[in-house]
Formats: sequence, structure tokens, C-alpha cells
Amino acid sequence: MDKNSMADVAIFFVRVALGVIFLAHGMQKLFGAFGGSGIDGFSQMLKALGFATPIFWAWVVGLVEGVGGLFLLLGILPRVSAALIGIVMIVAIVKVHGPKGFFMMQGGFEYPFLILMACIAVLFSGGGKLSLFDRF
Repeated sequence: MDKNSMADVAIFFVRVALGVIFLAHGMQKLFGAFGGSGIDGFSQMLKALGFATPIFWAWVVGLVEGVGGLFLLLGILPRVSAALIGIVMIVAIVKVHGPKGFFMMQGGFEYPFLILMACIAVLFSGGGKLSLFDRF
């Protein structure tokens, strides 16, 4: 296997991991699946964090995570999906996790930072040859 083929396989695994994680998180936010709070519960959390129009942002984040996760999983517009999810992670780091320090055990930004870096990797590399549609 040559280096390009190995890179395609490597980014495939990064894409699939991100896709599964965010499809699940999107379903939690949109539909209350997997023990999630649904749109109402998530919008209440956003309201407590000081977001204006929290119901709007709850839908935006839920759709970015759900649809973006599905698209990453399938390799459809992976750079766009990774960029949008990366923006969500930046906001999560700044508004939620950053004030709690670095380590995940204290609610810190360790995990969202790792996700952000994986999103940046997909943003720069694209989805690889194992993507369905990677034009951007």
C-alpha cells in the first residue's frame, strides 16, 4: 500500500469516528435519543449560558451535529461538515469547557480540543478517496 492509499485509509477512520460521535450527539439534541435532552432541554442549557435566541441556536447546533455527523460518516462534503462542527467545538470550548481547565475529568476542554483537531485534519485533507462526494 502506498503512502497516498494509507493516508486515505487513515482519514477514513478519522471521518468515521467523527461521524458516529456527532450523528449520535445530534440525535441527542434534536430528538432526545440516547438519553439526550432534546431541543427543549438543550435550548434551556444555551439560555443558561447566555445565548440570545437559544431555541434557534439549539436547532442550528443539533442540525450541524446530526447532519454534519451523517455527512462525515458517508464522506459527503466532509470539509464543510468538519468546518461547521469545528466551529461548534470552538464555541463549546470557549463557553462551556474552557473555564473548567484542560482535563476532561473536571469538565475541561481536553475532549472538545481533540475533536477540533480531528476536524481541522479533515478540513485540510478532505475526506479521502473513500468519500462519496468531496468537491470542496
